[in-house]
Amino acid sequence: MKQSAAAQASKSEIKVVGKSGQISLGKRFAGKTLRLQRFGEGRIVLTAVALVPESQLWTLSEPHRSRIARGLAWAAKAEPRETDIEALLKRRPKGAGRARGRRE
Repeated sequence: MKQSAAAQASKSEIKVVGKSGQISLGKRFAGKTLRLQRFGEGRIVLTAVALVPESQLWTLSEPHRSRIARGLAWAAKAEPRETDIEALLKRRPKGAGRARGRRE
């Protein structure tokens, strides 16, 4: 549940910048990637962000995003079962064993 701006503002803290120019944000932010915004009046805002590698950006666009969501929903409700490799190989189209490049 998101908190109101007033509730979030009530959690402000005073931090002292050390001689090396660093502040400690605590273990809650350890290892996180943060966006730093600097404002003219000396105010800064740190926002936690998640970065997506360029090679995975395609997963966020349609139709890929919907297909991935459908696949995850199916996997969540489908019962796992043993794969019959022989039957799978018989269904394989001719020439399907050749190596192919990555599809985009």
